[in-house]
Amino acid sequence: MNQLPQDLHVHTTFSRHDGAVTPEQTMKMVAAVAHAQIVGISDHLESITDDFDVYAETVRSYGFVVGTEVNGADWVAEAEAVDAQYYVYHCRDREGDYRGAERLLATGKPLIIAHPLILETDLRRVPPQCLIEINNRYVWRSDWEILRPFTTSFSFVIDSDAHQPHWLNQNVARYVARELGVSETLLFDENRERLQFQTAKAGKKL
Repeated sequence: MNQLPQDLHVHTTFSRHDGAVTPEQTMKMVAAVAHAQIVGISDHLESITDDFDVYAETVRSYGFVVGTEVNGADWVAEAEAVDAQYYVYHCRDREGDYRGAERLLATGKPLIIAHPLILETDLRRVPPQCLIEINNRYVWRSDWEILRPFTTSFSFVIDSDAHQPHWLNQNVARYVARELGVSETLLFDENRERLQFQTAKAGKKL
């Protein structure tokens, strides 16, 4: 099986409040499928905030990168307090969420703007140091041409947003990336250490 280079938006049964996650979507199952060379687990912070240390230890025990999905500004303080290696962030079109993105960027950790089309994120208001996600779960449901004007002003990641074992792929997202001429940005090396990256137009916004 040919592995994908990277998938940083993967959920497991630790996201116990998410009804889309099936009981089969365990860390063990994700490791067995081995669909990507670098896998980041980004379970919902509201499900793991009380036992984040156990979560992080479990993620690392399978050789994965420790991330978490942060549901907007209301969860930024909790996100700042946990030992995640990166954030997947819900940035809805509201003032508080844009300010929350700036706060998380100040931690120095990579910040991925999750499924911006579904959340109607105004990318003109997003700091250019953020990474924009092309999300396999949702991108086909939206007019992904909306992303085209931003392809030279942001760096992009391609993710599955897998909640179930058969979602562990990026087929549609990679098709969209090809159509847009987007090259994905890899954030971690084979040792799960952070790589350096630069935004396409550092310091500039449309």
